[in-house]
Formats: sequence, structure tokens, C-alpha cells
Amino acid sequence: MQSQKLPTVDRRSEAPEQSVWWSKLSLAQKFSASSLGKFGYELAFVRNENGKSIAVLLCNGGVAVISEDGDINTSPDIKIR
Repeated sequence: MQSQKLPTVDRRSEAPEQSVWWSKLSLAQKFSASSLGKFGYELAFVRNENGKSIAVLLCNGGVAVISEDGDINTSPDIKIR
């Protein structure tokens, strides 16, 4: 019986939604999100509140938010549905 090689799948590439969300971040948010990424956080979505953009990142049930200015809050008062 001949063994067939399965196609290699690169699972390291980001989901398309993440690249769409990434493009909506300010430069300061991108820097902060990159540093949180080293701890396992992943960009989930971007929310607009009162005309300001808030990046929401998730990691093993934990939530972090990043303000437009790049300020990180790892204990936000935010409800995730």
C-alpha cells in the first residue's frame, strides 16, 4: 500500500477577521497588542465607544482592552457575549 502525503497546512497564519481588525487599530494600539501577544493574547475585535476605538484581546478566558492611546487594561469592566 502506498502512503499518501497530506498537504501541509500552516496554522500560524492569522484568521482573516484578525487582519481586518488589525487594520482598524491605531499605531499605539498595534504596539500594545503586539506586546500582549507575547503573553498569548489574541485580538478578538475592536469596539467603538463614545467615538473612541477600544481593542479587545482574549487569552485563556482572560480579557484585556487597549485604548486608542495604547493604554492596556487587563482587568476591564467589559461584558463579552
